[in-house]
Amino acid sequence: MTSKKKKELLKLQIYRAVASSTAIETGESIPELERKLKNKSSKFNWLTLA
Repeated sequence: MTSKKKKELLKLQIYRAVASSTAIETGESIPELERKLKNKSSKFNWLTLA
């Protein structure tokens, strides 16, 4: 596996972890929260995950 693929996989895992943690606290669905995290039109799109 190339370094780029590993980084992309790690990024997807981080999205899933953040979404599932938030879903537990808020009651929203994990796929919906993942979609919001991946959405680049957010007002905080200049922030990056790890």
